[in-house]
Amino acid sequence: MSAVETDLRVVVGLPSSTVEVSASLGRPDDAWALLAIAHGAGAGYRHPFFSGFVRALHAEGVATLRFNFPYLEAGRRMPGPAAHAVTTWEAVQAAAVAREPALPFWASGKSYGGRMASMAAAEGRIAPSGLVYLGYPLHPPGDPAKARVAHLPAVVPPQLFVEGSNDPFVQPLAQLEEAVASCRDAEILWIDGGGHSFEVKGRKRPAEEIGAELAPLVAAWMRRRS
Repeated sequence: MSAVETDLRVVVGLPSSTVEVSASLGRPDDAWALLAIAHGAGAGYRHPFFSGFVRALHAEGVATLRFNFPYLEAGRRMPGPAAHAVTTWEAVQAAAVAREPALPFWASGKSYGGRMASMAAAEGRIAPSGLVYLGYPLHPPGDPAKARVAHLPAVVPPQLFVEGSNDPFVQPLAQLEEAVASCRDAEILWIDGGGHSFEVKGRKRPAEEIGAELAPLVAAWMRRRS
């Protein structure tokens, strides 16, 4: 089932000022859940990957709320303080619940956006039914000593790590498996041969198609954990 997306603004109260960020809400008629989706560090919520991902989620009966973080909304390329992103996630959950109170709220994000969702959940700032990470950035490429995992055991809701087996952010793969094993309720969905954006060497596909292929897998997990 397709859904028309409606543009909206989400108010975020940062320590120094109150800002608004762009967002887009899509709700199919048969919606049974709402998944908020945060972008990665370098691309906004209108990236083709997300366009394909949300379109395919709508076909699965999942409403979506994709949004920008304040730094990108302001035209900056580098992420701002993590606290700003956590506060944004808190505002997004409030906006989602206010607009669709009957739908269970879930949180997701590509790379940086997913990590910020996990931090917000670990701090108790958001309380989604579950979290889906699309390419969790376990550590900077080539630097596994700088693992970003200390907060993950504090996350209470179920977590799904959708990960490409060739992603340089999760090498060696055993390190991610150990991190996931330390969580309260988490599992990994491996995309064989996938890189950080789930591209597969020797198989050229548009980003929109790649995003669309992940949606049924994510929706199936959400149904199973509902």
